[in-house]
Amino acid sequence: MITKGDRILVDYTGRFDEGEVFDTSIEAVAKEEGIYEEERPYQPLEFVVGEGQLIQGFEEAVLGLNVGEEVTVTISPEKGYGFRDESLIERVPIDAFDEADFEPEEGMVIVAGDEPAVILEVTDEDVALDFNHELAGETLKFTIKIVKKF
Repeated sequence: MITKGDRILVDYTGRFDEGEVFDTSIEAVAKEEGIYEEERPYQPLEFVVGEGQLIQGFEEAVLGLNVGEEVTVTISPEKGYGFRDESLIERVPIDAFDEADFEPEEGMVIVAGDEPAVILEVTDEDVALDFNHELAGETLKFTIKIVKKF
């Protein structure tokens, strides 16, 4: 039985509340759902339960399971990536990008101050950067299968 402190391998598929798959460790599922990325390795995820390496709801979902068992759980924003926080949207002057090797465009993901941000808007004066996690505010459904316990 899986307990805190166990190092385990899991296969998983993550879906939005409406059912659309956004991530998986299983190559066949990625191909079937149209999210396959050739450069990405598809393999079970290894982590130590209870060390906060993954979102709280995911780690809690594996507790008490045995190798070979599978569970499907719904994870609320509180136990997932949190709620969207408008204070994490910052506007920076457009001239801050003068030295960048790219032109800022809406939808682009950049790293600003060691943090990923999505460019929400580009105007003649400034750029709106969203530092919220891309899954913030989402209710997520994960199907998780315990592959191995070390």
